[in-house]
Amino acid sequence: MEWTFSKENINAVAKECWKQISDGKVVAFHGQMGAGKTTFIHALCDVKEVKDAVGSPTFSIINEYQYDCEGTKRIIFHIDLYRLNSEEEIFRTGVEDCLNSGYTCLVEWPEKAPGIFPPDTIHAFIELVDDKTRRLKIANN
Repeated sequence: MEWTFSKENINAVAKECWKQISDGKVVAFHGQMGAGKTTFIHALCDVKEVKDAVGSPTFSIINEYQYDCEGTKRIIFHIDLYRLNSEEEIFRTGVEDCLNSGYTCLVEWPEKAPGIFPPDTIHAFIELVDDKTRRLKIANN
């Protein structure tokens, strides 16, 4: 699946994207610095009506967001591997526990530790089209 989006239609694209990402999946977001990974993850959380403040987990490494789905509390882990330097360091942060938790995990900078992802990880590629437009491509592993 592939979409082109801007700020004006990002939530509509995020809603369509959720149709490709079922709850409990790990999604690895690839893209250069400034491509819009965090912004798109924010839109994904908006669509799920997450009440928590959604922001970049660059320093915290892992942010946990909660939302309600038909009366059941659900969790989304937002993980940013950018500052981590080795898979060993990643294991010490608890990232692997999140990836194996059964909850949805949205991971930025997955290329920092490609060996830690489950085989059914969904890969999302975000690229700049121009200063206001991005392209998102979803691919199963």
